[in-house]
Amino acid sequence: MEKSYTLKRCASTLLLVLFVLFSLSAQTEFKEYHGRVVDGRTNKTIEAANLSINTTNISTITNSEGEFSLKVPNNYLDSKVAVSFLGYTTYVVLLSELSDDNQTIELYEVITELSAVNIAAYKNASNLIRKVFFGKSENKDEESVFMTAFYRETIKRRNRNVSLTEAVVNILKQPNWTPQRDDIQLGKARKSTDYTRLDTVSVKLQGGPFSTMYLDIMKYTEYLFTEESINGYDFTFDKPSTLNNRAVFVVDFSPKNKQLTVNYSGKLFIDVESLALVSANYFLDLSNRDKTKNLLVKSKPRDVEVYPLEAIYKVDYKQKDNNWYYSYSNLSLTFKVNKKRQLFNKVYTLSSEMAVTDWEVNSTGEKIKNKDKLRPSVIITDAISGFSDPNFWGEYNLIEPDKSIESAIDKIRKNIEKEKDRERKKNTNIK
Repeated sequence: MEKSYTLKRCASTLLLVLFVLFSLSAQTEFKEYHGRVVDGRTNKTIEAANLSINTTNISTITNSEGEFSLKVPNNYLDSKVAVSFLGYTTYVVLLSELSDDNQTIELYEVITELSAVNIAAYKNASNLIRKVFFGKSENKDEESVFMTAFYRETIKRRNRNVSLTEAVVNILKQPNWTPQRDDIQLGKARKSTDYTRLDTVSVKLQGGPFSTMYLDIMKYTEYLFTEESINGYDFTFDKPSTLNNRAVFVVDFSPKNKQLTVNYSGKLFIDVESLALVSANYFLDLSNRDKTKNLLVKSKPRDVEVYPLEAIYKVDYKQKDNNWYYSYSNLSLTFKVNKKRQLFNKVYTLSSEMAVTDWEVNSTGEKIKNKDKLRPSVIITDAISGFSDPNFWGEYNLIEPDKSIESAIDKIRKNIEKEKDRERKKNTNIK
């Protein structure tokens, strides 16, 4: 009997050792780089700068403080990383020359001059925009792709984080020319919410991965322009810019008379050579309070009115071979919530962003199973325990959390420890 017990204990020990060795091996299958991207002249941090590993589809972006975290599989460590941002010269460096930690990368603004031929080709900005958005059916060679993306959503009440959601999602991205919608599958997620401050019983703000997915206005053009509503906008050329050392048209747009149901204003950035949209920054006109009341809200009680105070949107695209693919999007929505018979109103800000960190062409025609598809109205399952694990994301690339999010995560971790202490004391008293 003793011999059998000893054998079992040895076997268990061996399995534990093997598991630890496997874990250590798994942890060293990639190398992680940290740093920040700044303007080389002013030293100001650059938000949403793109870092891409050459010859791969692996990438990440900088956070609001210009910081980045980039995880590179060991078999690509002899590759180069390209750091790019609209209006700046692209910086390319060997990974072997990049330090593991606290690397500062400087980008420099570039002045772009278009040739007389480029200028003469599109003197009318409105014609150019129609070509970009409503000529997309010509690109029939575009294929569906499977994307891995990192999604983060925060909700603040005034200046305090009250809800934080992070997720890795798999996206089956359909070509722009097909009416078939994109599918999203949840990979890994964690979420924590202070319901006492969020007051979610009253108002459900629009959020979730689909809110950022629908900012892909080359796929979902109708969310910004339709062939009818585009006539209600003025388009004018601004100074040209540069992305990845390629010339870019810059077009400002604004509503002619604000008579549309929803009015947007902003900038569109268009690659001169391919006429592909490379980026868009725009905002919703909220000057008419009665017209925008309860806009962008999924549900609310009858005695509550919600007034959006600000709605800002951004989307970026990345070139691969002869096609441009959705790469990054973010939105920031600020609401004022008024409830009858309450003296003070509440102000919430919802911020969502999603960055594609890897992708591959769906050459086999694979699909996401219906049971695995997220609904556009999804609420990601609460998985608070994830915030206590610093290695929760493993090899997944993500958007480095800024200081305010790190602070929120620290508070969540402390709350977890408090809950554990309460449970331990409760169990001790029971015994």
